[in-house]
Amino acid sequence: MNKPAVYGFYPHDVALPEIVRTLNDAGVGNEDICMMLSPTHPIATIVRDANLLNEDRKETQVTAGWIGWLAEFGAILIPTIGFFIRSRAFFHALLSANHSSALCGSSTSLVALGFPEDVAERFEDQLRRDGVLMYVSFAENDKTDWAVELLHRTGAREAATLEKEIAAQAVA
Repeated sequence: MNKPAVYGFYPHDVALPEIVRTLNDAGVGNEDICMMLSPTHPIATIVRDANLLNEDRKETQVTAGWIGWLAEFGAILIPTIGFFIRSRAFFHALLSANHSSALCGSSTSLVALGFPEDVAERFEDQLRRDGVLMYVSFAENDKTDWAVELLHRTGAREAATLEKEIAAQAVA
């Protein structure tokens, strides 16, 4: 993607709905959010084990609720499990990777979103174990600095603009 973007890497136990609500309250639309969840994340487990024909109505409603919530975002990628893509911009960026594993949250998908290759590989390795990577795209550069601060305030272990990652890569 060629749009300005920020990212935040969160611990496994983060309250994703609260982070999204904070981003929405700050003017970020769900279609501008791409999340990569660890395959061991509780929401990933719900998606992996989804059975909407389950006899337990309450469990089916919970599963359907989570899947519906995930489908509201620009893209959700869960390595080894699957993906949801709603945003045309994310769809084109991820398909430009021209590799089927990109759609399941590999480092290829992060490179397609604009991450330098070494950073993408580091995040892919972290996501295999735990955590959530939140990626937010913007139409203008002037919103990225406050967005990084917002991600830090919502508990991101690491947050930065994609532009800073690319600049750091160029210097190295």
